[in-house]
Amino acid sequence: MPSLSAPSDVPDLDRHPFRIANFRRYWVARLAGTLAQSALVLIIGWQVYGIARAEMSVRESAFLLGMIGLVQFVPLFFLTPVTGWVADRFDRRRIGQVTIFIQLCCASVLGLLTWRGDLGLVALFGVAFFLGIARAFSGPAFSALAPNLVPRKVLPTAIAVSSIAWQAGMIAGPSIGGAMYAIHPDAAYGLCTTLFLIALVGVISIRPVAQPAMLRDRKPLQQMIDGLSYVRKNRLVLATITLDLFAVMLAGATALLPVFARDILHVGAAGLGILASSMGAGAAVTAIWFSIRPMHRNVGVKMLAAVFIFGSAIIVFGLSQYLWLSVAALVVAGGADMVSVYVRQSLIQLHTPDAMRGRVSSVSLLTISASNELGETESGLLASLLGPVAAVVAGGIGAIVITIAWARLFPELRLAKSFDPPDMDDEPTVKEGPP
Repeated sequence: MPSLSAPSDVPDLDRHPFRIANFRRYWVARLAGTLAQSALVLIIGWQVYGIARAEMSVRESAFLLGMIGLVQFVPLFFLTPVTGWVADRFDRRRIGQVTIFIQLCCASVLGLLTWRGDLGLVALFGVAFFLGIARAFSGPAFSALAPNLVPRKVLPTAIAVSSIAWQAGMIAGPSIGGAMYAIHPDAAYGLCTTLFLIALVGVISIRPVAQPAMLRDRKPLQQMIDGLSYVRKNRLVLATITLDLFAVMLAGATALLPVFARDILHVGAAGLGILASSMGAGAAVTAIWFSIRPMHRNVGVKMLAAVFIFGSAIIVFGLSQYLWLSVAALVVAGGADMVSVYVRQSLIQLHTPDAMRGRVSSVSLLTISASNELGETESGLLASLLGPVAAVVAGGIGAIVITIAWARLFPELRLAKSFDPPDMDDEPTVKEGPP
């Protein structure tokens, strides 16, 4: 395979992923789904914190916010071997359709309960659990589907462009969700339901694509274990996955944003939407840059530097008493996190045979969810013990320490010069009509 650093490998307009109709449909579905999902998570967190604060202290309420993350993580943790195998065994488009429909139903149920005035903590935690199940199956299928839609030659650009959809959803979703909730909670849930419906239509419209068949001479349990074994043996992939896992788990501050918005910065629901979208804003700008100028050189060092900057920015956010400074810190943190995401996803997708992408993606997404949802639990627990400011600052310091440690423990990452994978014979076949 030619080096990605070669000028001839920089995709021109004719090779851009948006020239492929299936990828455009996938992109729209991912944008709408991320808008809905990020808005829904924000609304659930805000309602949990609001209900809890009516009867509990700030620290007790922060603890419940962490528990919401744990409830979403538990099904993902136990289902990861199964979800990866399912993504490699069955039509990834169908899995996406079913999981989006489940999330649509979750948003509709919460909207109905809010409208009737019957919403409580039990309902919020119950729906969060079902959202965790849906995301457990959705993540590996969506991640493994994207490489089937484009030639491997332009896959790094497709990852960056796909990340734009995700980051745009992360920016606009919380902002719009917070603004709509400030107008009326029913309107916020109505927005989420509509966006999930758009995402569902987008996935349904994706035409069938080739998906390599799994080996039939191995039992399902053995095939599930294959994904875990591949990650364990490929130290470069293992390094990128675990670095993101521990850094974001320690330094993730998103679970405590309602605490900062209400009781530290005193900016209310509208300010919460701004804070929640700030990391996505920095990440989106970075993703747009990579879609125009893909990264080619010294990818490992750049990932390590990005995680170091991420931890430093989180420390600034934790110490800030001003909205503008908090927003700026989160923007920087989001941009740095996008560099890490870009490098990790490019390495995973390009170093993994297509027939195993679902299982390897499930392991990667387990660590992402662990860093997010389980990180929210850690943040909530630490905030209940030390207070929210100390918890965030300690997490940022922890991310910096992890970065330094990983640079020494995994020289493969530090020495990685490009995304060049070993030769593979599973170039995806893109079969569809003209765009």
